[in-house]
Amino acid sequence: MTNLKGCLFLLMAIVCFNSQQVKAQFRLSGYVKDAQTGENLIGANVYNAAALIGSSANTYGYFSLNVPTDSISLIVSYVGYASQQLFIRSSQDSIINVMLQPASALSEVVVKGSRPQVQLTKMSSMTINAQEIKNIPALMGEVDVLKAIQLMPGIQSGTEGSSGIYVRGGGPDQNLILLDGVPVYNASHLFGFFSVFNADAINSVEVIKGGFPARYGGRLSSVIDINMKEGNMQHWQADGGIGLIASRLSVEGPLVKGKSSIIISGRRTYADVIAKPFIRASSGGDTDIGYYFYDLNAKANYIFSDKDRLYVSAYTGTDRFRVLEKYRGNYGNSRDEAGIYWGNVTFATRWNHLINPSLFMNTTATYSRYGFNLYSDSESEYDYDDGNGPEVEKFYAEYNSGIQDYGFRTDFDYFPSNKHNVKFGAQYIYHIFQPEAFNLEGDFESDPFSGLNPPIYGNEYMLYAEDEFDLTKKLKVNTGLNASAFYVQGKWYNSLQPRFSARYMLQPNLSVKASYAHMAQYLHLLTNSGLGLPTDLWVPATDKIKPQLSRQVAVGLNQSLADDAYELSIESYYKEMDNLIEYKPGANFINVTEDWEEKVVTGKGWSYGVEFLARKKVGDFTGWIGYTLSWNNRQFDELNFGKVFPYKYDRRHDISTVLNYKFSKRFEMNATWVYGTGNALTVPIAKYPSVLDDEQDFYGNPVYQYSERNAYRMPSYHRADIGLSFIKQKKWGEAIWNVSIYNVYNRQNPFYVAIQSDFNGNEKFVQYSLLQIIPSISYSFKIRPQDDK
Repeated sequence: MTNLKGCLFLLMAIVCFNSQQVKAQFRLSGYVKDAQTGENLIGANVYNAAALIGSSANTYGYFSLNVPTDSISLIVSYVGYASQQLFIRSSQDSIINVMLQPASALSEVVVKGSRPQVQLTKMSSMTINAQEIKNIPALMGEVDVLKAIQLMPGIQSGTEGSSGIYVRGGGPDQNLILLDGVPVYNASHLFGFFSVFNADAINSVEVIKGGFPARYGGRLSSVIDINMKEGNMQHWQADGGIGLIASRLSVEGPLVKGKSSIIISGRRTYADVIAKPFIRASSGGDTDIGYYFYDLNAKANYIFSDKDRLYVSAYTGTDRFRVLEKYRGNYGNSRDEAGIYWGNVTFATRWNHLINPSLFMNTTATYSRYGFNLYSDSESEYDYDDGNGPEVEKFYAEYNSGIQDYGFRTDFDYFPSNKHNVKFGAQYIYHIFQPEAFNLEGDFESDPFSGLNPPIYGNEYMLYAEDEFDLTKKLKVNTGLNASAFYVQGKWYNSLQPRFSARYMLQPNLSVKASYAHMAQYLHLLTNSGLGLPTDLWVPATDKIKPQLSRQVAVGLNQSLADDAYELSIESYYKEMDNLIEYKPGANFINVTEDWEEKVVTGKGWSYGVEFLARKKVGDFTGWIGYTLSWNNRQFDELNFGKVFPYKYDRRHDISTVLNYKFSKRFEMNATWVYGTGNALTVPIAKYPSVLDDEQDFYGNPVYQYSERNAYRMPSYHRADIGLSFIKQKKWGEAIWNVSIYNVYNRQNPFYVAIQSDFNGNEKFVQYSLLQIIPSISYSFKIRPQDDK
């Protein structure tokens, strides 16, 4: 704990050193909002062009600037909104609300004077708003946040259709996915094909792949920060849609106009309802197979005063798959049921308080829970007419795992001067891990068996401080320190994690950037397969298993063109990772007689590559092209004879193209094309007979000799999707018909490869494909008041 205690003084030193306030004649602060809904616009740009002074609104739309007492011209901008120019004259501190009109509400939009990405110290990051997500062609009509993220350079999916996220060589557990500041541990529906995030309830998404600010911690590879809508402060409105497999509805509006609002959004599949009568009819009523998932989001907020605002948000979602079979015979009946269900619950209460125009505070209390359950339940009743009456046999087996978090966090934004933007704060999380629990009951000779591992309790602490400041007119720096500690099973782990990023302006629209980030992660994910199955186990660092660590450095060039309508960037990165864990050969979650800590091996990994992005953000034609060239390796002493091997999702080349074109107010077209080097895999390279009895010359199952780990590649993956949207304005709002085609040219992409024998005993590798060409149609609607259209 000595390092942790010492770091507190270092954190305070960072704050105090950078908090020397340059006295201004007066301070202008306030909030940037959507003029139609009253929602805060996260990250909006506020720029005083004459003085070359600017600021970005924080997560709650708040900004603060020192300005002279004479008249100033302030330009406020946000992507997708019309820029607004304000002429202000004041001699005292002022708080204002800036209301921006959405571009869709105007016939012509002029964007100018914004602070483009090229001017920010931030690198290895990208922000997507809800409309951009909806513009991407959707699999079976289901708009998906994580599939949109997978189209960014440096980010890839695991397998066909999966919503898994692999960032710069990391695993799915190394992504900190936040929903209104609350961690979400399993973000997948339908065995990984869809994410748990309903696009109708989302305001914005920011993805950070490197150069992590000090305020983020707990993961190695990425931060996916998702903010829910706050609800319309002015009018009641509804959004919804009907697709091939699910329908959704979102309702929002003011509880007290201009002061309080609420949004409630729900989504559910109905494949089980449609299929149930057909399955029962074909089986004579003896078989019932069903699967469904649902999501429910809710958020409310109340403005108590110009200085205080309260938010309450919640999410719950569940997947459930069930198979029930009944058998009726001459001597009795039987019933067999098996199923799997998993889901998340998150809850957050946040209080914003403006201590003074220079100091903004946000305090958050959170709860997060993820649980997984696999069960089998059988009952048989036999009556042999022997006078002993019916005999009943029962069997029940259940396997479950999960994790719960209780968290508390407080964050401060301090604006001592226009050259300094200081953030500092603290966080505490109480973890309850249930890695494995097994229950076995029934009528058999052995005694019932229940419970393998008791819960593991962990306490995670974090302190941080960061400052973004101008060293010169051309050089801007963000430096900070994240100090964390983890207490589990009587053992302390602690980590000091320096963070640094810098931007140097080579020209007014061209900058070079560099960053370094040291990260620590006290959680691990034991993964059984790449199919997105929820059998993955969340486990903590323990007295035997160390936390994961990483160090990442990145450099790049960033250029903006035509008033930031176009963005070009190229980045190179190198990342090292320590204390990674994987199952031993042959081990898996099914082996309940062995503790999970005995099933794993520990190793290291490293990845490096180059990413290119060209993006157009404004106009009728928008989209981006991304390309990644990367290498991703692992090394475990107990795997592959200790030799280095490529990670399963090592992908040398990865290309994504996203195109959106608005032909008119009534017709839009969207298209994507992706290409990726095939996944690495281990294959048998020789076969030998297994002699069971030499005298009878009887051979059992053959014995295969396998290649080195991940020494071969599946064929390359590529696919094109297209979507057409037909929009019609109605008296009540807007109706949208969307027709989309997934895998337009019906590419037979590999899902897995297996050995297949013919009638002569000859064997060959056979590729199996999962998703071929899939057309879909969906209907969406927006119900708006007459004066809001």
